[in-house]
Amino acid sequence: MPDDPADRLLGGSQSEKGIFVFRADLDAIDIKILRELQRDGRMTNVDLSARVGISAPPCLRRVRRLEEAGIIEGYTALLNGGSLGMDIVAFCLVGLKHQSESELRAFEASTGGWPLVRQAWMVSGDSDFLLQCVAKNLSVFQTFVIDVLAAHEQVDTVRTMLTIRQVKKVGLIEL
Repeated sequence: MPDDPADRLLGGSQSEKGIFVFRADLDAIDIKILRELQRDGRMTNVDLSARVGISAPPCLRRVRRLEEAGIIEGYTALLNGGSLGMDIVAFCLVGLKHQSESELRAFEASTGGWPLVRQAWMVSGDSDFLLQCVAKNLSVFQTFVIDVLAAHEQVDTVRTMLTIRQVKKVGLIEL
């Protein structure tokens, strides 16, 4: 049976019987824990254990195992940028002059020092990087693009896309 493209995104594959197999050693309870924590990472262990149908001590052990394995990378609060005066969300497609491993890594390191860049991906295709930027206003974003991003010695091209509104916001991994 051919793999479903969505399944490949999860880092696993489908068995001949159509059962999804993860790269990590996860059972149905682990998947439930991950789903629930992705929905609400702030819930107590007691609430989590009730939602997944096991008692609190083994639930906590499982969560710790998932953390130690790097499957759970951390916990964070999702903030409303507009409420905090951060009105601009934009994406920048960045093409570098050269794509050697050292040039790619150097640019990747540069993104770590740019507060407006909230997430960054190395991508394939016409561009080398996709940057998600959040700024107080259009002027601040434009200044960043012109004075920092486009002026960077490794950058050849920058294409920007301003967002109109977010229409979907869910956890990054569908389980």
